[in-house]
Amino acid sequence: MENLIGILEKESGEYEVLLSLSQSKTPVIASGNLENLQKITDEEQDLVGRINHLEKLRIEVTADIANVLNKDVEALKLTNLIAMLESRPAEQKALAAVHDRLQAAVRGLKRANEQNRELLNNALEMVEFEMNMVQAANAAPETANYNKGAYSVGDTMGVVSRGFDTKQ
Repeated sequence: MENLIGILEKESGEYEVLLSLSQSKTPVIASGNLENLQKITDEEQDLVGRINHLEKLRIEVTADIANVLNKDVEALKLTNLIAMLESRPAEQKALAAVHDRLQAAVRGLKRANEQNRELLNNALEMVEFEMNMVQAANAAPETANYNKGAYSVGDTMGVVSRGFDTKQ
């Protein structure tokens, strides 16, 4: 049980650092600073690797606990384990505290990621709008000149389309 509590404490610490990074990413996204965004993203990737390692350790320890208790590992949740530890109040309290800490970090991370996702979507919409404006400015109307066969021979107004001139 001590191993599980230790792993969960390390995992919740890593999630709290990840939460801090996600929160610091919000103003960077808003300002459009791609260099700092890349640095933060690289740090997040390192943290996620460490969290994945801790998660594998947690799964192994949980499987061992389930084996000792003769319980199904899939049915053994932390809340169930906390309830089972009534006869050991110190471990029950420690496990409940780290469970609450981990849940709070994950909820905060979810909120921060949702906010960052909205900011990124807004930035993408702005880029798309600006690209449409540039394309619309380049697509000037044609003059209404037609030949005898009723085909348009009008020139595009305001746009000078020059190819590459090899003589210059």
